[in-house]
Amino acid sequence: MFRTDMLTVALWVSLAAAFSLWLADGGFSTISNPTQAITAVGILAGLAGMDLVLLMLLLAARLPFVDGAVGHDRALEFHRKLGKPALYLLLAHGIFIAIGYGMAEGLNPVSEAIALWVLVPDMWLAFVAMALFIAVVVTSLVAVRRRFPYEFWYVIHLLTYVAVGTAIPHQFSVGGLFAEGTWQRWYWLLLCIATGSALAWFRVAQPAMATFRHQLTVRRVVRVAPDVVSIEMSGLRLNELSGTGGRFFVWRFLAPGMWWQAHPYSLSAEPHVVPSVPGRHPRQEVLRITVRNLGKGSARLASLKPGTKVAIEGPYGVFSTAARSRKRIVMIGAGIGITPLRALLESTPFAPGQATVLLRGRSEEELFLNDEILELCRKRGVTLFHLIGPRSPLPGSAWLPASAAHTTLRDYAPDIADADVYICGPSAWAREVIAEAKGSGVREEQLHYERFDW
Repeated sequence: MFRTDMLTVALWVSLAAAFSLWLADGGFSTISNPTQAITAVGILAGLAGMDLVLLMLLLAARLPFVDGAVGHDRALEFHRKLGKPALYLLLAHGIFIAIGYGMAEGLNPVSEAIALWVLVPDMWLAFVAMALFIAVVVTSLVAVRRRFPYEFWYVIHLLTYVAVGTAIPHQFSVGGLFAEGTWQRWYWLLLCIATGSALAWFRVAQPAMATFRHQLTVRRVVRVAPDVVSIEMSGLRLNELSGTGGRFFVWRFLAPGMWWQAHPYSLSAEPHVVPSVPGRHPRQEVLRITVRNLGKGSARLASLKPGTKVAIEGPYGVFSTAARSRKRIVMIGAGIGITPLRALLESTPFAPGQATVLLRGRSEEELFLNDEILELCRKRGVTLFHLIGPRSPLPGSAWLPASAAHTTLRDYAPDIADADVYICGPSAWAREVIAEAKGSGVREEQLHYERFDW
């Protein structure tokens, strides 16, 4: 919680710093008439808007500090929430600057905008950047509403980097706020360089190094259920990825037509060694993910061939053993969300009798990897419950089957208020479980839930 608060403070400090740039350059002392006041509003809106854009990029850069503080899903949620305010501020910047400059020169805003485009160096880049920012925000809203696939998101957000790149030049070549030799110029320049470096390192360099270091290759694809497969991968030094229990990776399978698709999945089996089989297989380090067919991208994974190379990013998220604060642990999963719990069971330290697992499915067949989970529970002294059947019609109990509609979390885990609770499953279902957990006395820091999506 401390690091979450620190991130909030950092947001407001960065906005205050942007405002201070203007104050240090004369600020209110430069305003003596309505024209200058309107221009000042435009300048401040531009500074604040660009500051929010850079913060958005940092939130999407998968910085370890941010990822560990709030989780990847919440960082991206905050990233999305900043999108519209950033766009409104940048639009206000353009409009008020055009009005203010136009009033000073006796031109209407449209004529002033045209004059700026034609006469001022680098200003045309600012107009291009504004158009790109509008396209990014508008198409993002459409993508949310229509649920376009990840690839559509990917193309949209590539435009963000182009927009930022085209917006920066005019900041340094137009006006006196960022004039040569001023500390304001150095502050903004270092902020841009730091943001770009973070993106290059954490989104490009580190994944490339991890891919080269671990040399992951598809070993085999095993069908778990009609629409579910497990993908085993072998590689080098996979023990360096162990202990991540529940955190997710982003996988790219380098097969024709699939290499550009990124898939966020948690491990369903921690890295382990498969003994050699004389005359057939050498000793191999292996890890595994389990995937459900939820769209075209995931459906194609069932056809992966052994030997396919794999690029990897991660691990990410807060759904891990490192987030624990109590000795007792309760794991609750539904559907394909059961599979990360299997990896958690494998790697999480606890004594016999300290763990409870609840698995929810409409049928026995939806309790994916149940045989493996049952065996782990027997070995480790875990209490296991199967919650099978159609959902309960009772308000607030839809996460339970109808046959258990009158039970509560405390019935399955009486000491849940003094346990870490891990929840993984469909969003609507998980929200109900979280609400009941809180009603059972579970505090926020004891709840561990993360969406492994975009």
